[in-house]
Amino acid sequence: MSHATRFGRPLPDGGCVGVVATSTAWYNRSEVLRGVAWWEERGYRVKLGAHIWDRDDHHAGHPKDRAADLLAMFADPEVDVVQAFQGGYTAAQMLPYLDFDLIASNPKPFVGFSDVTALHTALLERSGLATFYGPGMAGMGDPERGDWSKQRLLEVLRTGGTGPVPPNPDDPYVRAIRGGRVTAPLVGGCLWLLQHAIGTPWAPDLDGAIFFWEDVDSPTTHLEAHLVHLQQAGLLDRIAGVVVGELERCDWREDRPEWARIPSVEDLLERYLEPLGVPVLYRLPLGHGKHLATIPLGVRATLDADAGTLAIDEPGVRTDA
Repeated sequence: MSHATRFGRPLPDGGCVGVVATSTAWYNRSEVLRGVAWWEERGYRVKLGAHIWDRDDHHAGHPKDRAADLLAMFADPEVDVVQAFQGGYTAAQMLPYLDFDLIASNPKPFVGFSDVTALHTALLERSGLATFYGPGMAGMGDPERGDWSKQRLLEVLRTGGTGPVPPNPDDPYVRAIRGGRVTAPLVGGCLWLLQHAIGTPWAPDLDGAIFFWEDVDSPTTHLEAHLVHLQQAGLLDRIAGVVVGELERCDWREDRPEWARIPSVEDLLERYLEPLGVPVLYRLPLGHGKHLATIPLGVRATLDADAGTLAIDEPGVRTDA
């Protein structure tokens, strides 16, 4: 069972955010500059990774260099929080080059989402580190990433994120696919990346865990294949519960006529998750939608599907860390 044993300290006033390009590179330089400005306007300092400007096709430079930047941020005593620049593709390429003992010896909050799932899983499994599923630095300067998500990130980095995960402020409806209540460690991320980790040294340990997952722009036929793979690999045999975040642009739509019209997202969840016999909750703002409610991973949480809530019981940062 994946339960964090190491925690970073809360982000202090005027603290330093170290930024690493883990996945897809910048497209316009202003994507980096806007994020820096957002943090600095709020009194924080930003330290960019040495290879932040590297580009190799869609990669943010060589994986060895990206890994070196990540390790440098964890080792740097001036850096309080490590934030991925953005998701995209290829963060998993870094994993063979990481020193997980160095990270374990210098625990800090680490934040990112989507492709960064590969790092969240590995840091929990190999370093015992509680991490944060939340916006990358590019999102902080993006006007389309609203203030709700940005303020949630700040609050969670400063306090640890305990309490109920807030519903979508525009549409608070959530659905229990199966009722029940359970308390267990919260583990997961983007389903596509989690499925790709099976068979590697960094595969997630879901035994006894609340399995959180979300995805984007993936037809339900692909989601079905991912879930079948997890099921046949035995990863779903001993889970304690399931939290499905947003499945943004995953239902059939007219601009993707090549996708099969069935099953719908809810059909899929009913078919594959309800029979697991554990509480299942769907549609908290966790994923690629307009709003992203940052959550800590690897900490104890309580899923009450009947009440439609996920509450974080254990903070992702510790003042005594």
